[in-house]
Amino acid sequence: LPGLQVVAIAFALEVSVGKTNTVMALNSSDVLLPCTFTTCIGFQDLVFTWYFNSTELIYQGKIKSKTSEPTMVSSHPRVEFVGSTTGKDNNISIVLTNVEFSDAGKYTCHVKNPKEKNTQHNATIFLTVVQKSK
Repeated sequence: LPGLQVVAIAFALEVSVGKTNTVMALNSSDVLLPCTFTTCIGFQDLVFTWYFNSTELIYQGKIKSKTSEPTMVSSHPRVEFVGSTTGKDNNISIVLTNVEFSDAGKYTCHVKNPKEKNTQHNATIFLTVVQKSK
């Protein structure tokens, strides 16, 4: 059935961290971890979660609809939400403040959209932390 294919494409939730998936940060600086998502049919009560090394939850937010900004559900003390979802882009980026060497690793931006039958997608960034040169 050719009609089914069209439906599959229309229900496309995409999550992106931009062109490069590696970020380098200086020790004790702040670093932006970018993430945006797109959805064709809109969203309602969408939940997005940032994970460190797949298991540690460092930020979780909920977005009621396209007309409202995200509300924080839970957050690591050094994580700040810097995104906005009422503009053109659904930006759910975070900033990790006062980066430490132990922050190096994999960061996953995960999005779940109940309006799309709980479709879930994620994108991953790898953070490397380097020493400031004297």
